[in-house]
Amino acid sequence: MSTGDRYAIYGTGGCARAVRHAVQAQLARQVGGTMARLAFIDDNPAMRAAPLHGLPVISYDEALSGGYAVCIAIADGQLRREKAVRCARDGIGFFSIVAPTVVRSDLVSIGEGAILCDNVTLTADISIGAHFHANLYSYVEHDCVIGDYVTFAPRVSCNGNVTIGDGAYIGTNASIKQGVTIGAGAVVGMGAVVVKDVEPGQTVVGNPARIQKDS
Repeated sequence: MSTGDRYAIYGTGGCARAVRHAVQAQLARQVGGTMARLAFIDDNPAMRAAPLHGLPVISYDEALSGGYAVCIAIADGQLRREKAVRCARDGIGFFSIVAPTVVRSDLVSIGEGAILCDNVTLTADISIGAHFHANLYSYVEHDCVIGDYVTFAPRVSCNGNVTIGDGAYIGTNASIKQGVTIGAGAVVGMGAVVVKDVEPGQTVVGNPARIQKDS
């Protein structure tokens, strides 16, 4: 995490509110929680009228001028990318949120700004890009390569030697067979069982997963 004492969760939606407790626990462990200042950021002035879950809601400009480190807790990968590009351009630093129940070996490389929720498991020889979101009970097995801005919904099963491109979204309870490649911007639907490669931008659903046809 940042060496400073000011941290902000970018967003006030369900994703942001769900990780608030993990951030507070992390601050207590790493920087002595009572010394650290924690806030939410929201670009909508109406959301800044009152505290949220006991924390202040500040503007982006306040975060910038106040020297806050930021973690972007927005489930939409494209919107997350837009916020991250803006922050990087303005010199705002990032921190990652790692819940206390995460299991992660020392053979995992992961970029800045990640969110690893409760009971996420990352095994060995894994490379993950920036601003990765892994929701509750998801796992990534050995020898996987995962790009930037990838989102795992709860209970995603990502088996070994899988490659996932930037901005892909993997839905709740989806399972990915060992050795599969999922292209950039692809969407894997809830409960899908992916047994063959998914092209960039495709949406697949079902068991076995097939390309979703327009209704």
